[in-house]
Amino acid sequence: MSNTQKWKVFFLLFVTMFLLGGIQNTKGLILERVQHDIDLNLGQVGTLITCFQIGFLIASLLTGYFTDKKGLKLMMMIGSLMMGAGLLGTSLAFSVLLFFGFYMVIGLGIGSMLVSIITVIPTFYKEKAGMMFNISNAMFGVGMIAAPLILNQLFSHHVSWRVFYLGIAVIVVVIMLVLSSLQLDKAQGMDMKISDFIHILSNRRMLLVIAFILFYVAAEAAFLNFFPIFYGSLDIAGSSVEEKATTAAYVISSFAILFTVGRFIGGFINQILGDRKTLILFSLLSLVAIIISRIYATNFVYLFMAFGFALSVLFPTASAVATKLTDKAGSTMGLIYVASGLGGAFAGSIIGQISEQYGVSIGFNTIIAFVTIFFILALFVQDNSVKIDK
Repeated sequence: MSNTQKWKVFFLLFVTMFLLGGIQNTKGLILERVQHDIDLNLGQVGTLITCFQIGFLIASLLTGYFTDKKGLKLMMMIGSLMMGAGLLGTSLAFSVLLFFGFYMVIGLGIGSMLVSIITVIPTFYKEKAGMMFNISNAMFGVGMIAAPLILNQLFSHHVSWRVFYLGIAVIVVVIMLVLSSLQLDKAQGMDMKISDFIHILSNRRMLLVIAFILFYVAAEAAFLNFFPIFYGSLDIAGSSVEEKATTAAYVISSFAILFTVGRFIGGFINQILGDRKTLILFSLLSLVAIIISRIYATNFVYLFMAFGFALSVLFPTASAVATKLTDKAGSTMGLIYVASGLGGAFAGSIIGQISEQYGVSIGFNTIIAFVTIFFILALFVQDNSVKIDK
């Protein structure tokens, strides 16, 4: 590959991961504004998050298979088109129905782009795949940190969230232009066959890890999506609505900073403790952190940063455990992203409905239940490399 082509791959990998991290970590901040702009109730906000996650789930399920059959470049282009169209449509939507539809398209685009961009790494960096995965995850984390701060600055200058989404859509167009000039051979993607899924899911140890990932993602997605709404609902003396929105943005960014730091050092922690001990210890830390942070949310809101650090190592560690249980790593990763989509989807729906029925604070407390469940599941995860199929 020529140096020009290598730079284009670098650009696609890092800019895409930055954007995906940014979009994922600003959904809650934007939905808090959309709730008032389009007049959504909390039940509809929960349904909206579910629609987004369903789009993500569908794309995650199909993209790996079609990348293998049709090629990496085509699937990245399709994902970019869907995300760009979803962002543009969402930014122009002034009705609940249109917003729901285009928000699902964003989920489709993100799911497709994420699975596609992951395939770039083993395709072009086989010998340095581990390093490139770490760097790309770091860029995802940088996006998580930077985007809420950028969005908060726009809000402080009375710039609409619609402009933010339009700006991202323009960057997606640039990604598509670079992608169109990239010379890619047909790349091997994730071989996601139905028979492989059934075979893997017949093993209880794999089901346990998949269930852990599902509830982990439910907790993480629920926090990022509902924290701004939850904090905005608190009665804090001397704090206006705008001041609480600003604080929520800084808390989300602080959460992302420690989350990214944890991802950087997580590999070293895992080497020292091993997979099982890492899952148990950091699941317990997550439970302690979310409970204490919730109790002192009014006076010490930045304690939620600790929750971000505790969560950081769980997803990659659980993914590593899952891939050690089978030789079918591609299908396993496909299942992991399907579990991620399901976790985010049902979390949004459940918390939205509970918040509508019993209040935002009760709905937000549901996150503690999710964390409790994945902590209990972590206690039963087996730490070994015995595979379930040869």
